[in-house]
Formats: sequence, structure tokens, C-alpha cells
Amino acid sequence: MVWRGNSLRLRLSVAGLMLLLVACIISFFGLSLLFERHVERRLTQELEVDLGQIIAKLERNPSGRLVLAGQPVDSRFAAPLSGLYWQIESGDEVLRSRSLWDGELEIPALEPGSSVVRYVDGPGERPVFMVARELAGGVRLGDRPVLVAVAIDRAEIDRAKTEFRSDLAPFLTVLGIILLVANFMQIQLGLMPLASVKQRIAEIRSGRARRMDGAYPMEILPLTEEVDGLLASREAQLIKARKQAADLAHGLKTPLQALAGDVERLKAEGKPELAREVGLSITAMRRHVDHQLARARLAERGQAKPVAILTVVERVIAVLERTPRGQMLDWTIDVAADLQVRIEADDLAELMGNLMENAVRYASGGVAITAERDGNHVWFRITDDGPGIPADKIETITRRGERLDQSSGGAGLGLSIVEEIVNTHGGTLAFENANPGLSVTVRLPST
Repeated sequence: MVWRGNSLRLRLSVAGLMLLLVACIISFFGLSLLFERHVERRLTQELEVDLGQIIAKLERNPSGRLVLAGQPVDSRFAAPLSGLYWQIESGDEVLRSRSLWDGELEIPALEPGSSVVRYVDGPGERPVFMVARELAGGVRLGDRPVLVAVAIDRAEIDRAKTEFRSDLAPFLTVLGIILLVANFMQIQLGLMPLASVKQRIAEIRSGRARRMDGAYPMEILPLTEEVDGLLASREAQLIKARKQAADLAHGLKTPLQALAGDVERLKAEGKPELAREVGLSITAMRRHVDHQLARARLAERGQAKPVAILTVVERVIAVLERTPRGQMLDWTIDVAADLQVRIEADDLAELMGNLMENAVRYASGGVAITAERDGNHVWFRITDDGPGIPADKIETITRRGERLDQSSGGAGLGLSIVEEIVNTHGGTLAFENANPGLSVTVRLPST
């Protein structure tokens, strides 16, 4: 798995991770807030119960002073600074729970008969959560308004919220890990069709397929249809161009044949130098024509079938051994009979023919041909024991028209044709001085 800066997988993973972190943070604080509101509602209900008990026990004594007929049930009201308080106000009269000690609650002014739930300052200016109600009075309370409040220290709420967050954090961590794994699996499943597209394109490039035919998701289908359209368009343009080149090459063959006849007439007329120069020009033109015919043939290739390298090597050597130079050389062949490459037999023969013809031309005593399998590829090497070539010329020898040996009379297209055949079939071509001689290595797909 490759993670690059412009990787779609990396972008989706980073985006998913960032969104997951944001979601976990929002969930953490959002759930904490919801829990705090839940605690406040529960406390409100509990404080309402305490408030009802206090109101039920509230009365005026014979002297007209407010008193409680009995203490509330919760013992915390009697413990100083316990965190649970009550306070009663009526005019100048103020009654407080023992838990308030010397402090008091800041009860806001209320409308008669109304109530309020809020945070206010309590003992020691510590915030408390308070429920307050103003009673309209009556015969029992002396027809005067009475303000009754019950409060609990906010620390109780904060403590509960802290404990909740302590329990929530591990849960969100585990949930985040699960969602992160799910996000990774979702990305993998979502990008799987792209892997099949990549594989299909590789098959098209290697010649095992011609189109992107297949069942693809509707989001990718327009892309595959565009690729198929592009392939069809390029194929049509290429075939048209190659056919035009082939027609031109075939059209030149007849004039070349006529010029060949003129060469013979020039020789008969005693003009050998002129005949030789015209003959060299005809040879160069024929090389150009053959090159164009070879390109046209490459354009018309379909899906190539595997061909045995040894069969082609032996066929080419059999031809070269009939030449004067080929008869003088020692041939060394180290190629397994089952080694195959995916290329047309005629293309392989032309490729090897050009390379081995060059090796014969410059070899001193022998030519060696070796081949080995390398994964899904096969490489074969042709090595001669000649003088080799200058190191600074290695990169230029496949250029069209480039001839290191100007006395050979060629058009400099042989190695250019070799390179074009190799590139067409998805292979590589490399030259290296062997000391002595030159080594040419060709690597082609085997499947």
C-alpha cells in the first residue's frame, strides 16, 4: 500500500480522522452538557420535595413570628456547611438552616405565587443551585408574602459531571477506535473498484485486453466509458495513420525497383561510382520503406500470443550463418526451451534480427545469446566481443538516423525499429559495454 501526498486514500483517511476527532470532542462535551442538564433536573425534583416539606411545616407562632413546626427529613440541613441549605424570608424576618451557619442565600425578588430555578451565590460566595418560591401568604402565614428557597452546592453537580466524564472518556476512545477501523475498511472497500480499473488498464497496455469492459459502480462507469471512447478514437487514428504510411511505403517500392534497374544500366555503361552512390541511396530509401511497413504492421497487432525465444533465436542464427561473417563466428546459446515472451513472432524475429545483425557486423570471434525469467518478465541478452562503443554514445545509438559507423551504408534505422518494437510491447532496451564488446539487454513481458 503506497501513501503519497496526492493519494486519494490518504486524503480520505486524514479527512475521516479529522472528522472523527471533531465528532468525539463534540460528543464528549455535548454529552457532558446533557448529563449536567439531567442532573439539574433530578436535583430540581429533589429540591422541590424538600421545599414542599419546609412549606408544609411553616407557620406563625402566637407572637406572629415565622417558625418551622419541625425540621426537614434530610439531616444535611442540620450540619454546618454541608452543601444543602434552606432559607425563608418575609419582610424583615429571615430563617436559615443550621447548614448555612453565618452565610445566606441571595434570593432574587419574585412575583407572588411564582418560582425560580437558578444558580446564585451561597456561603463563602460559592455557587449553589437553588429552587425558590414566593408564597402569597394566607391566614396561616399572616397574610404576608413569604419567600422560601432550598439550594445545593454546585460542587455536587461538578463532582457528578467529573465522574461521568471519567466514565465517558474510555467509552469514546474505544468507540473512536472502532469507527477509525470502520472508516479504514470503508475506504478500502470504496477504492477497490479503482484497483480493478488499474488492473484492467494494465491488461489493455500489455495487450491482454482491448477495452474496459466490466461491471463497475455507477460513479466510475462514466470514467471507464470515456477511457473506452478514448481508446477507440486513438486506435482509429493510429490505424488510419499507419495505413497511410503503409500505402506511401508500398507506393515507393515500384519506383525503387525501377531505380534498381537504372543502377544495373549505369554499371553496364561503365559508370560504377555513380551506380554505387545510387545503390546506396536506394538501400537507404528501402530501409525507410521497411521501417514504415514495420510500424504499420505493429499498429495492426491484436493480442499477442506467447512465443518461444529459442525458436526465434535459432531461426535468425540459421539465416546469419549463411552470410560470410556469420560463418566465421562462434555462436553461444543459453536459452531455455520453455522461455516465452508475449510478442508477435515476426516482431521478435525483426527485433533479434537487427540486434544480432549488428553483433555479427562488429564481433571479432563470437556472439553469445542468453535469456532468463524475471517474475512476469523475461530478459534476453546479446553480447559480441567486438570493440564496443564510446560510453558517451550509448544514449544516442537508438536515435533515428544515428549511425556510429558511417561506412556501413545503412540509414541508421535498425536500432530505432528495435526500440519502437520493444516500447510497443511494454518492454525495455539497454546497452552496455561488456569489455570487450557490446551487450544489449531486452526485457519483455512473459504473460
